[in-house]
Amino acid sequence: MSFDFAAVQTPFRMQPGLRRLAPDDRQLTPNRPDDRALREKLAVLSMHPARALCADPGFDAGPALQALCVHAEAEHAAAFGRKADAAWHAPMLGWALQGGEPAGRGPAEIGACLRALPAGWRLPALLSLAFAEDFAVIDAASGCIPWLAVCLPSHWAPEDKVGRHFAEVHAPVADNALLVNAGAHLMRLVTGAERWERFVWTITHSPNLRQHPSEGSASGWPVTGDADELAASAFFRTERQTFIPVPSQQQAVFTIHVEMQPLVQAMAAPAHARLVHDALASMSPSVLAYRGLTDVRGRLLAWLAQRADSAARVGTGDRR
Repeated sequence: MSFDFAAVQTPFRMQPGLRRLAPDDRQLTPNRPDDRALREKLAVLSMHPARALCADPGFDAGPALQALCVHAEAEHAAAFGRKADAAWHAPMLGWALQGGEPAGRGPAEIGACLRALPAGWRLPALLSLAFAEDFAVIDAASGCIPWLAVCLPSHWAPEDKVGRHFAEVHAPVADNALLVNAGAHLMRLVTGAERWERFVWTITHSPNLRQHPSEGSASGWPVTGDADELAASAFFRTERQTFIPVPSQQQAVFTIHVEMQPLVQAMAAPAHARLVHDALASMSPSVLAYRGLTDVRGRLLAWLAQRADSAARVGTGDRR
């Protein structure tokens, strides 16, 4: 996982948590043909493109999209770039856009997906499939998010957020005062010259990367079962969020890399289990409710404490 456990803080607070990227830090992650993110994104773009590809009427995403393309080529020319024919290519997918039309010999379902989309959305879709990240445009002048290409949301609907002010977008978030109050400063910061990143995390019962609220969930948390059984059915969901600045437009391309790992694997290091335990223990009732963790908090804390203490028991010769 690309998640940095240094981002797990106690007491837990909903806050920006931004940190500067180093000059050589990469912001994009190429999808390989068998990657889960590619499969789930392709399913969304093929079946429900309007849920993922959203734009405020009249907004020109051209400059931000061009900046994203140039950035993608600079980081990962083997995954995305412009060739001599002036077409944007995604070599690892085997598809390109020539004059706005899909061309290639890659998987047929990718070509079919691109062809079915309106011409103006084919390049964003090709980028979305070529990389694990989702994308959105942040506009500091208006304080809004006027454009999104988000296939893998975390229980929020892109079509409900497009064109809305930063404060409105984050209004449903529990304990959101720090985020909302920092909104204007945050937007000015990420649309400047520097690059920034932040990390968010949660524990969930759903194994899907895509969690649009309209899809629901096949099942919820198990009502019965001990801490070990609960942990065995849980997943550690993380997001690495970065900002590709487009300062000439007072904009930034917001990237979201969602990853999912079984909780028992993600907490293999006792130190990581301790960090997550302490942060979970410090969550307010409203945050627990917002994240759907109220009823399972006690069992998760018990399991995390047991995992966190395992190193100490081994160190003292206790092999229980």
